[in-house]
Amino acid sequence: MKVVVLTGPESTGKSWLAAGLEQRFGGVRVDEYVRRFIEENPRDTCLADIPAIARGQLQWEDQARAKQPSLLILDTHLLSNILWSQTLFGDCPAWLETELLARHYDLHLLLSPQQIDWTEDGQRCQPDLEDRMAFYEATRAWLIDHQQPMQIIEGNWAQRQAQAFAAVERLMSR
Repeated sequence: MKVVVLTGPESTGKSWLAAGLEQRFGGVRVDEYVRRFIEENPRDTCLADIPAIARGQLQWEDQARAKQPSLLILDTHLLSNILWSQTLFGDCPAWLETELLARHYDLHLLLSPQQIDWTEDGQRCQPDLEDRMAFYEATRAWLIDHQQPMQIIEGNWAQRQAQAFAAVERLMSR
């Protein structure tokens, strides 16, 4: 089983690319749990919610891993929970990083917020490119610091799709 994670700031095409990868390569896609959590809890999210959000994401990931698909596509993983918790609340439960590092991921597709427009969807909160770039750099730094396999995805929508498809094609041919 090959595991691909789409990661980076909001409004960069992670969900769109995850769906495109699933359509192109098959496999199993795991969506972003926090979106369901916010829909089911229509209030401001707080630090106390982070463990429930993280456990929900892990549960969805574990259910998909149990199916043993040839390709597992994760719209996000615990790194986003960690960075959002730190960004919004200045803190994060320590067990999230431990749990994240205990899992194997074959490739992280890190999406840049540059060259595309931010889109409001009722759940997003970083309309300023400067804020999204800070989140991008924090993601990139964590992946580098923890020696995680990564490919940066950037450009317009067509370029992003071509880069992501090519990266997964290479991964699947190994």
